[in-house]
Amino acid sequence: MADEQNALVLYFSWSGNTKRAAQQVQRLSGADIEEIQPVVPYSSDYQAAGKRAEGEKNQAIHPEIRPLTSDLTAYDVIYVGFPTWWYQPPMIIHSLFEQNDFKGKRIIPFVTSASSSVTDSVPVLQQLATAAGAELEQGFTANKPRIIEKYFK
Repeated sequence: MADEQNALVLYFSWSGNTKRAAQQVQRLSGADIEEIQPVVPYSSDYQAAGKRAEGEKNQAIHPEIRPLTSDLTAYDVIYVGFPTWWYQPPMIIHSLFEQNDFKGKRIIPFVTSASSSVTDSVPVLQQLATAAGAELEQGFTANKPRIIEKYFK
C-alpha cells in the first residue's frame, strides 16, 4: 500500500465497474478523484464500443482525452484505474500518459476485468511509466470490494 499523502485517483470506465472501484479506492485512500474522459465518448452499445476499442488497439490509435482538471504537480501518488481490454490497458491510457506530465510520480494501477489480472497490463504500463519518468508500483485487480479493501490494510 502506498502512502496516500498527495494522492489522486484517475480512472477510465466504460460500463461503470471501474468507476465503482475508483470510488472505493478514493474512499479508502482519501485521495482526490477524476475521471479520464475521451473527447469522443465510446458508444453505450457493447458491440459498437468493442469494435471501436479493438480498432484503436489494432491500429495503435490513442484517442484524444479531455484535459484533466486536476493539477498533477500537486500529487506524488496517482492511482490509475481502467478495465483491461484484450489483456492490456485500453488505448485511452496511452493518451493519458502522452497528454499529461507524470515525471516523478508514483503510479499504482488498478484494473477491472472478467478474465485478466493487473499483471496482464504491467508490461504496457511499465513502458508508459518509464517513458513518462514515473515509477510504476505494484497494483491490484479491483473486481470486488473486499479485494480493494485488502490492498489498503
